[in-house]
Amino acid sequence: MSPGPEIEGLDRLIVPIEEGPAAHDALLELVGDRRVVLLGEASHGSAELYRERAHITRRLIEERGFTAVAVEADWPDAYRVNRYVRGESSDPDGVSALADFRRFPSWMWRNTEVLEFVEWLRARNLQQPPEARAGFYGVDLYSLRSSMEAVVDYLQGVDPAAAAQARMRYGCFDHVRAEGPEYGHAVSLDLMVPCENEVVAQLIDLRHRSADLLARDGWAARDEFFFAERNAQLVHDAERYYRAMYRGRISSWNLRDHHMADTVDALVTHLSGRDGPAKVVVWAHNSHVGDARATELGSHGELTLGQLVRNRWPDDAMLVGFTTDTGTVTAASEWGGPAERKRVRPAMAGSWESAFHALPEERFLLPLVDPPSWSSAVRLERAIGVIYRPDTERVSHWFHARMAQQFDAVVHLDRTSAVEPLERTSLWDRGEAPETYPTGL
Repeated sequence: MSPGPEIEGLDRLIVPIEEGPAAHDALLELVGDRRVVLLGEASHGSAELYRERAHITRRLIEERGFTAVAVEADWPDAYRVNRYVRGESSDPDGVSALADFRRFPSWMWRNTEVLEFVEWLRARNLQQPPEARAGFYGVDLYSLRSSMEAVVDYLQGVDPAAAAQARMRYGCFDHVRAEGPEYGHAVSLDLMVPCENEVVAQLIDLRHRSADLLARDGWAARDEFFFAERNAQLVHDAERYYRAMYRGRISSWNLRDHHMADTVDALVTHLSGRDGPAKVVVWAHNSHVGDARATELGSHGELTLGQLVRNRWPDDAMLVGFTTDTGTVTAASEWGGPAERKRVRPAMAGSWESAFHALPEERFLLPLVDPPSWSSAVRLERAIGVIYRPDTERVSHWFHARMAQQFDAVVHLDRTSAVEPLERTSLWDRGEAPETYPTGL
């Protein structure tokens, strides 16, 4: 994709975001009666992006009747939080409820901004009848082992013989004691037979038992079965995902985002009832929230959660991107590395972020529901995930995008700071080292 036409009238389109309870009035006006709202983030480690997303979500729950927050996190880990915020767990506080987020990158959900939102949601829920309480769910698929354990644990409580059978089927994975990547690697080298047949059989068997399992204890039984069924589906999808990891990035990415979209779809179906269709707000990175068809990645065959949601709910979906120019971010230097507090380099010339930085407002909403005259304009856009490498920034963190087609609205916060992990380390505390500007970018 080559650079597009100049952006004209951008300064006249933006709506300043003022401090206070009315800060996001304009965005809620755009949301209207939509039922699936995706809220993105330019990085997985910027406090202000988490904070504004949480503020918007609070209003969607209180004023627009949203009943679920679905986040880019593993299903069983998030479900422990769900039980806590709904007043159904023995966890004494939010810190304990977030304890299952142990794997890298733990700071993505074990941070002070998420903790504050979780405590708010619990306090708000406890003032509501059980059927009106909002839940907290995960839509990702990395939790292969813990999801298998959750299926077996559920069946152990309702049908021990079925639990034994599930344990036997999932024993196929015991050839590799570690998590999914080791399984996918072993299959790719023909060191073990894929476990596809076993996970399919378990998913089908659980669904065949649904009528008997759901006839027991009303809503509680229905909710627990849903938890188990989604775990079985996750094992099925994760098994395919980890095998695809060694066949190419695009195939595994697409499997992952299909799983996210299917989980959102299942949540809407599960939570819809007498009061009408459920409303769900989704938290995920811009790279998942945005419509891939408007990016160079989409031209290579990649699809996204946002694209799939738009296709499934063409009149009921809204995709909101979040951008920033500079500041600090919590990220690692490599996969599995410790959390660091890093300086974010100012946006590159010719990027959307540099254009936003040049505007007089530092915090604003850019509505894109009604396409502007420059809707086909192409510029660079930055994506910082759990890894940030300033020395290779142009290659590793930038791509071309038609932002007016990628999102329905964009929230820009010009300067942001690193999100604070619940477990701060000396490396994170030392952070904000002087920035270097490598050559050859």
